Amino acid sequence: MIGHYTLTGPEDAPVLVLGNALGTTTELWRDFSLPFRLLRFDHRGHGGSAPVEGPCTIEDLACDVVDLLDHLELRQVYYCGVSLGGMIGMWLAAHTDRISRLALMCTTAWYPDKSVWDERIEVLRSYGMEPLADTIVSRWFTPAFSPAVVAHFRAELLKVDVPSYIACAEAIRDMDLRPDLAKIDVPTVVIAAAQDHATPPEFARHIADELPASELYIVGDAAHLAIVEAPRTISVILDGHFGND
Repeated sequence: MIGHYTLTGPEDAPVLVLGNALGTTTELWRDFSLPFRLLRFDHRGHGGSAPVEGPCTIEDLACDVVDLLDHLELRQVYYCGVSLGGMIGMWLAAHTDRISRLALMCTTAWYPDKSVWDERIEVLRSYGMEPLADTIVSRWFTPAFSPAVVAHFRAELLKVDVPSYIACAEAIRDMDLRPDLAKIDVPTVVIAAAQDHATPPEFARHIADELPASELYIVGDAAHLAIVEAPRTISVILDGHFGND
C-alpha cells in the first residue's frame, strides 16, 4: 500500500512515474527535473508510507503502483525505476497495459547469488538497520561523492521500517523476472552505472539483450544511485527517450 506520493508538474504534460530503490524515498529524485508531470511515491514502510504487515512479492509491490494509478485515474503512464523500482517497472510492463514507455536504471531481472540477501536479512532480524547502514550506503555511491549527500541518504535509510525493508528484500531475493522480459514490448531504455557493484552493468546488458525494443547506456562516474550522482547525464538520456513518444 502506497500511503505517500507527490504529483507535480504541468497538468497537461504526460505523467512519468518514478520508482525508488530499496531503502530510499522520494528524496531519491530531489535533483531530478524533466518537463513531465512527475509522480513520486514511497514503498511500503519507507518515507511517508505506512508499513504493511507480512511478506510481499514484486507482484504485490507492483500492484501497489496499479492501485495508486487507479486512485489518481491515470490510465497509462511513462515509468522510470531504480533498482527495486526497476523490478516493479519490469513486472508492470510485462503484465499490464499501464506503461507506454519504460526506463530501467541500475537494476536486474534476478540475483544469481541469493546468499547476500540471506545474510543481510539475518542481520536485520537480529540487530536492525544500524550495523548494515554504512555497508549499504557505500554501495550506493562512489567513494569520492559528496559526504553530506551520503550522510543524508544514510539518515533516510535508518528511518525505514525494518520489517518492511525485510519484506521488500525477500521479494527481491526471491524474484526471477527473466521469463517476463520477452513480454515487454514497450520502448525501453536501460541505464547502468560503471561503478555499480550492487547491480553491475552485465545485469543491465542481459535485460537489454532480451527486450525487443531497447537501448542500453552505461554511465561512467556513478554507482548504484546513479540518478543522484549523475542527474544531468541521466536526465538527458531520459528526456531523449520519453520525449520521443
